[in-house]
Amino acid sequence: MAEAREDSLTDTASSWPAFRHIIEFVVSACMLVAGTMLVILIGTMGWLVFGRYVLNDTPTWVEQLSLVLVVWITFLGGAACVWRKSHLGVDFIRDAMSFNMQIVLRLIASALMAAFGVCMAWQGGLLATGTWARRIPMLEISEGWRAVPMVVSGGLIALFALFELAALVNQLLAVRSRNIGG
Repeated sequence: MAEAREDSLTDTASSWPAFRHIIEFVVSACMLVAGTMLVILIGTMGWLVFGRYVLNDTPTWVEQLSLVLVVWITFLGGAACVWRKSHLGVDFIRDAMSFNMQIVLRLIASALMAAFGVCMAWQGGLLATGTWARRIPMLEISEGWRAVPMVVSGGLIALFALFELAALVNQLLAVRSRNIGG
């Protein structure tokens, strides 16, 4: 009986399929944007090496652009990893515990991730607005663009964690009603 309940809680992403498809689209867009930025980053690094060693004229803007791109790549990729559960985790400890304790730990982890995402989005917003008036040297764009990925990523992490939390609660209620009714 415990195995059947365990199987019913393993894939919380199957809850609310329409919403799941929207999230999958957003995650795919994040990965597409991050991947495109990675290609641009590699191209600009190639231009830096070519300019420095072949043309003997180092393009100074490449360093600043690279810093902005790395921040965007990291935060967008990190948010996507939260949804796909491919981030760093210590699952073997949770998996060694009783089924009830596993559920409690998954609920706590999802709630903490949602709180972290909200905090990151909020603090990123404060950082972005606080630095918006300053310009990044050589790029002449707002310094706030370095903090905007924190807002985007934090919002997505909170959304993904809240979805996971709601799906877990929904599935727990479904299992409970089956056990009571059956």
